[in-house]
Amino acid sequence: MHWVGDPIVGHDVGMGVDDGDRAHHGDATRDHEPDGEATSQTTSEATRCDYIAAVPAFAADIIQRSWDLAVRHGSIRKGTRKADRFARFGAGSIMMFPTTALMGEQRIEIGSDTHVGPLATLSTGMPTTAHLPGPPILTVGDRCLLGKGIGIVAHERIVIGDDVFTGHFVYITDQNHGYEDLQQPIGMQMWTNAPVSIGAGSWLGHGSVVLPGTTIGRHTVVAAGAVVSGEFPDNAVLAGVPARLVRRHDGQNWMRVPRPPT
Repeated sequence: MHWVGDPIVGHDVGMGVDDGDRAHHGDATRDHEPDGEATSQTTSEATRCDYIAAVPAFAADIIQRSWDLAVRHGSIRKGTRKADRFARFGAGSIMMFPTTALMGEQRIEIGSDTHVGPLATLSTGMPTTAHLPGPPILTVGDRCLLGKGIGIVAHERIVIGDDVFTGHFVYITDQNHGYEDLQQPIGMQMWTNAPVSIGAGSWLGHGSVVLPGTTIGRHTVVAAGAVVSGEFPDNAVLAGVPARLVRRHDGQNWMRVPRPPT
């Protein structure tokens, strides 16, 4: 929008009024504007547009550079005060900035050369007890790669083996709320805990969920979006909601596992 009195476009506004008057009186001189004046007008408008475009680009550069510095220096590494709060934080490991939530770090072990993506949530215990000392509740092995937005909520015991990789926004928990009492909101009912184990060398796909009491064997693929509950062998592929065994290695080859009859 052009405002009357704008130092660049004010002349255009005036010309528009004049042109309207001339057209009303049948004056044909408006078709013979000097070329120099039109060129000056176009140049001024182009300069103004370039200035407007340059300001947000400059601001964006500052913001992006500042964010890069925050990620580089704000991430948690061995030797930082945040890392010292953990039961163990191995050499070469990193939790990328920013995290979403950390609670009960003194009961979390992270092995060596493990990378945890940004927006991670790692917690142990209940909010009222998270500050208390005790043996590790959550253990993450060496050389793991836990994707962006991972959420691990441990109350009894969660163990993730070495060399486990995950996609983004994977969720792992060892606690469920009760729901049996119809007179109480589910969120206020007593919970049940059951330990979780994820075998070394496994891969958990984007958005998969691992529920309490689950044991996933070594070298196992969990498909994207799968919801896993139960015990599963080594060298397997799990998929579906609820997840089921769809492939298994028999020692020589990968074999399809037929769907059980309904």
